[in-house]
This record gives sequence, C-alpha cells and structure tokens, in this order.
Amino acid sequence: MVRLLRDGLLLASNELPNLAYQCKVNGRPSFLKGEWETLMRAGEASRTARQNALFRALEARRAAPARVADDPMAVQFLSPEFRLLAELARVPPLRRLIEGVIDNRWPCARGGVVARTRLIDETVVAELPRVRQALILGAGFDTRAYRLGGMKTVRVFEVDHPATQAAKQHVLPPNGLLTAHVTFVPVVFGMDDPARQLSTAGFDPDARTLVLWEGVTNYLDSESVDTTFGFLKSALGSGSPVIFTYVDRAMLDGSVRFPGAETTMRAVGRVGEPFTFGFAPDEVPAYLAERGFELMWDVAVSDAAQRFYPPESCPTVPAYYHVVASRRT
Repeated sequence: MVRLLRDGLLLASNELPNLAYQCKVNGRPSFLKGEWETLMRAGEASRTARQNALFRALEARRAAPARVADDPMAVQFLSPEFRLLAELARVPPLRRLIEGVIDNRWPCARGGVVARTRLIDETVVAELPRVRQALILGAGFDTRAYRLGGMKTVRVFEVDHPATQAAKQHVLPPNGLLTAHVTFVPVVFGMDDPARQLSTAGFDPDARTLVLWEGVTNYLDSESVDTTFGFLKSALGSGSPVIFTYVDRAMLDGSVRFPGAETTMRAVGRVGEPFTFGFAPDEVPAYLAERGFELMWDVAVSDAAQRFYPPESCPTVPAYYHVVASRRT
C-alpha cells in the first residue's frame, strides 16, 4: 500500500511539472516544490488564498462526522495541481499522506487554518441574526457568504484587490443564484479610499454590520492597522461586531519560541511575504478601547484546536495565531 501511494504521487508529479512530490527523502516526507512557492509569489492576495483553500478542501474530504471545518466550495478555487491533491484526498490513506507531508513541510499551517475557519464560522453564524450587513475585508477566496446559513438574509460586501475578485467571480456560478446578496467592492489598498468605494457600492454606515478581517493584519504595519480601525470606527454603527486575526508580537521579536514559528517565518520571508505586525495579547483590550471597540474574546488558534479536534487526532496548531471578536461601542 505504501509503495502504491508513493508511485501514485510520483506519477502525478511527472504529469504536472509544477508539482514535485517526493514521498520520502531519507525516511522523511518532502513536498510540493513548485506549486507551493509559485502560488505564494504569484500576484496580489491570491498568493495565499489558494493555499488556504487547499487546506479547507482537504478537510472537506473527511467523512462528514469527522470534519472540523466544512467548506465544500474550497476545491473550486484550487489550481489544477492543488485540485489533483484534493481529488486524491478522497481516498483516506492518500489524504493522510498528503496532510502529513504538508504538516512536515510547514508545521502548524494546515491545522491552524482549519481550526480558525471553524471558530470564525461559528462566530459569524451566531452574530448574523443581530446585523443587517456583512463586510469582509481582504475577502480572497472566503466562501462564507455562499455556504453559511443566514448569510443570504443580510447584504454582504466583499472588499479585495480587483485581480483577486475577478478570479473569484470567474469560479462562482454565472447565474447569480449564489451571489445575489453579495456586492464586490474592488479596492487597491494604499491607493483607493475604501470608505468612498463602499459608499458608492451602497454600504449603509448606520446599519449594524458584521466585519470579518481574517489573515491580513500580520502582513501590514502598525500605521495601516491603526488606519483600518479608524475607518471601521467611522463606518460602523454601534454594536457592530468586528472579527479579526493577528499574530503574537513575541513571535516576531523572538522573545517566545512558538512551535512552528521559525519554519513559518522562513517560509513567508522566502516568498516575499514576511509577517510584519503583531499584537501583544495583553495590550489588545486597551488598544481596542482607545479606538472605539470593546473586546469580547481573544482566542489562540491552538486553544480553538483543542476544542474542535479529537484529542487523538489534533495536529500541531500555532499558539502564536489569534482570533479576536470585538464590538463597536
């Protein structure tokens, strides 16, 4: 069986030159030489969007009762090479092999994306009955507007780079059945005024709005993060929930050695997307209060994983990555 799996993956690598699989090197897994790093370098926000979609697609290949997060649409946003992986993952032994190789190549990444997806999904669903709009900043290939119950009861505004939005709209069904409640707002951050773009698109600043800002702050600088919170303060009605993510500053300055952090920092630096910003967790409540927001909770993704994964199958998940729920005061 092991030899069959190895030969199947090697055959896939011969047929798809951009995807180099090596099942074992000196007894240890190796991985995805070309596609992994190529997509990280290739154009705008989609560099990481497809990678995270792969992690969600692999999770969706588990039997339904065993899924930690369920994103059946993720596979639609994969490159041909990554889609092949998702198809191979329909076979449980192959899925376990693929996941093991990924986890060895980039510890914490896959499990972290899956755990935070589940945590954010549950939070969004719980908040939807109390809001009239949803605003997704840096939406990438986020599929919550199309797969979560309750999303079609609110108006959704997805904000992202025009190139990423074009790629996403190309994949979504052209008949508009999935997207009738969604408005795509193209914004080139640093050049366009998001408030003006949203106003033109019909965003109502007086309506209670759910904001999702996932996987973005760690690539910005302190001024950009502060500016975004300033924009949200002026754009949101009182009581609007804001869900965002961040990395622990101690990861960036090396004052704490988190499992998987060194590998992650090398990987994102190598492809030109270094982590550049983080919060100290104990400073988050005051930071938010000074900008017109109240902290509801701040959960490390590692703690979320302990909640969602069975003890016997919980992967290594980053303790440096946090999900925050806050509310406009």
